[in-house]
Amino acid sequence: MRSSRSGFTLIELMVALAISGVVVLLADRALASVADGATQLAAARTELDRSMNARRWLIEAFGSLDAGIGSGGFTGRPDRVEFAASQRVPQGWLETRQIVLWRAGDSLVAKVGPQQLAGHVRSLDCDYLLDPGATAAWVREWISPVSAPLAVRLRIGYQDHADTLLLLVGPRG
Repeated sequence: MRSSRSGFTLIELMVALAISGVVVLLADRALASVADGATQLAAARTELDRSMNARRWLIEAFGSLDAGIGSGGFTGRPDRVEFAASQRVPQGWLETRQIVLWRAGDSLVAKVGPQQLAGHVRSLDCDYLLDPGATAAWVREWISPVSAPLAVRLRIGYQDHADTLLLLVGPRG
């Protein structure tokens, strides 16, 4: 005898619900992974923006360095640099400001504000270029009331890598 059936059995409904639950769970985990990735990407982008802005600021500061008479000269030590440079003020024009660059704790700091230029800094070593050329000498200190080096080399040790910045000095006083 053949019976005609309409609808689903209880077992079929249970299997369908179990499969639906697994699909929803996997979708939730996939979306959570995408959200975590987006958060990490945004944090990395913010850090990269900050790093590039700091490099741009350093290039501009050293490029507009003023080591002439009356500016305070140039003082370069192995772990600290002091000089005067033209800086843009909120009103939009340039003013000569004293700048001090050093490592404070785990940060590379510039005192104009002060403003933090880099975080997680393990070490900072500064060198100063005497003369141009392939056999040019770098010195560990440069102290002069009227002149500046050709370039400053900042060797920054971070917790997981190192970076070397070569900053050319603008017209020398």
